[in-house]
Amino acid sequence: MGVRNVILLLIGIILFASCSASRKARTTKIESVINIAGSYVGTPYRYGGLSRSGMDCSGLLYLSFQSAGIQIPRTSREQSKFGKRVSMEELRPGDLVFFAAKKRKRKVSHAGLVTQVNGNRSVKFIHSSTSLGVVESELFTDYYRSIFVKARRPKY
Repeated sequence: MGVRNVILLLIGIILFASCSASRKARTTKIESVINIAGSYVGTPYRYGGLSRSGMDCSGLLYLSFQSAGIQIPRTSREQSKFGKRVSMEELRPGDLVFFAAKKRKRKVSHAGLVTQVNGNRSVKFIHSSTSLGVVESELFTDYYRSIFVKARRPKY
């Protein structure tokens, strides 16, 4: 093997290792955000709230990302413009999902964080529901499918 080939091989190994390290760091950040959000399960809903005594859906996302060192916008409408748009079929843990208050309206008024994906059969997301507070729900129900507007993948 010539010197040029050895150099190219070493460059390839270095690039692969750095990509692998950044992928692992990204996975760790995603897990951190999901775990932080999960720690709020049971917190009551409070419009505009940002504490364990009460929080709204966008406040849950805002605090969870902030605790992991990632800045995202505060409101669900602004959060729905953050990151890369993804389809429902492309969802992965750490993606953000957005909903409309009324079934036929497309105006974002609710947000959640994808926590688990089981192929095309099940997608769980955590959010702060006005009636239940912070809970984990199944996306593939008639209700959530009917009010689903879009999903975004933040940069971790």
